[in-house]
Amino acid sequence: MDSNTTRTRVHSDTVYKATKEALLRRGVTIEDIAKIVYEMQLPYNEGLTMEHCEESVKSVLKKREMQHAILVGIELDELAEKKMLSEPLQSIVESDEGLFVVDETIALGSVFTYGSIAVTTFGHLDKNKIGIISQLDTKAGEQVHTFLDDLAASVAASAASRIAHRTRDLEEQNETFHDISPEETAPETKIEGATT
Repeated sequence: MDSNTTRTRVHSDTVYKATKEALLRRGVTIEDIAKIVYEMQLPYNEGLTMEHCEESVKSVLKKREMQHAILVGIELDELAEKKMLSEPLQSIVESDEGLFVVDETIALGSVFTYGSIAVTTFGHLDKNKIGIISQLDTKAGEQVHTFLDDLAASVAASAASRIAHRTRDLEEQNETFHDISPEETAPETKIEGATT
């Protein structure tokens, strides 16, 4: 293979940084998504804090599947805002046409890593539009968030699923979120033999 056909792999840190920057550029913070996770998981988790939820969101954003979905979706939203998509795709994305489900398909595909809890939670969020998801879904001004509202729901659903799996591991150790730091929200942390 000659040097002209050699492809460079993009380092994970670069993709993670680009993903966080893209979300911020579109007005979505880790805290915005963590608030949804907190609201959904607090009734089931003694000692759960916003910091636990923020850590879970950050962990989700480190997954390549999620990063790629976010980067592609945001790029399409931004191109639609600039009227740079070809017709009829431009009109379909710009108006978030009801039968256009590619946005949900990309977002749903990225939650599969976190299991059936994440999938059903995504469905709930897609229907009920909690927090920042509702703000993104509201078509105001020239902004297009056809993909981003579903992607925010995807991140929140995945982060909530991580919390739910961690809860089960903690219960088996007779612990709660009171007993762990936010950095220990990963299911495998401090749990001997845990595989969730």
